[in-house]
Amino acid sequence: MMSSAASLSPTPFGRLLTAMVTPFDELGNVDFSLAARLASHLVEEGSDGLVVCGTTGESPTLSWKEQLQLLKVVRESVGKGVKVLAGTGSNSTAEAIEATREAAFAGADGALVVVPYYNKPPQDGLEAHFRAIAEAAPDLPLMIYNIPGRTGCSIAPNTVAKLMECSNVVSFKAASGSTDEVTQLRLHCGNRLAIYSGDDGLLLPMLSVGAVGVVSVASHLVGPRLKAMIDAFLTGQFTVALAYHEQLQPLFKSLFATTNPIPVKAALELTGWPVGSPRSPLIPLNSEMREALLKTITALRPT
Repeated sequence: MMSSAASLSPTPFGRLLTAMVTPFDELGNVDFSLAARLASHLVEEGSDGLVVCGTTGESPTLSWKEQLQLLKVVRESVGKGVKVLAGTGSNSTAEAIEATREAAFAGADGALVVVPYYNKPPQDGLEAHFRAIAEAAPDLPLMIYNIPGRTGCSIAPNTVAKLMECSNVVSFKAASGSTDEVTQLRLHCGNRLAIYSGDDGLLLPMLSVGAVGVVSVASHLVGPRLKAMIDAFLTGQFTVALAYHEQLQPLFKSLFATTNPIPVKAALELTGWPVGSPRSPLIPLNSEMREALLKTITALRPT
């Protein structure tokens, strides 16, 4: 008899979410006007939703005031028909609670809450952290974000299963680099948990083991193709989906040739979006990588 995990999961935020960059002007200030235009463009290019102030949005170097204003600007720009999630995670539970409450009040459709970084809590501590956040904003859907390469800590599937006692823990961004994480989450949590790939290059493999979509970086540049790949997979056109997966691999690799979001900000600059350089301690893409990235982007353009 098949497990209940073998059925499809809900899609609370759609299937293609863009982890949006934060544009800066020449002085290094957030360019809110450009952020509004970029948000609208990403929706036109197929994004079902946007994540603001996540890793790609340089949340570590944004003030909480900047993050809240950015959320409000993007929310107003795209309207209510598009899901907008706010990155509200912190390694301080109190800070994460406050940010999540503020996001809910500002009109976010959900919160992306990263596993606490640096202080490396045990599983009981992670459970207590996320449970406190969920209970503090019970009407706001949460996406737990596991990215151990950045945080030095990983939340276990059985811990996530305990957290599903909270009705607003509805989704999970899997960025551990392993498709097995998706399988283990489904085995522990069933099909109520909507799992999103946190890696463009693993989107197709993760779809095949039960993920519902992706929180994407590459969708800044190839949103329609990612959307087409997902649609092809969902309609059983597996050869078509595989062709998109293989076609886009060079771009996926280029966008993660060094620390995200350094390459994607350079790629946007190369394609007419003056989003500025990353904030220190991140630095602009070096000339050699920039040249290679331009060749990759050019090769993907329609002839």
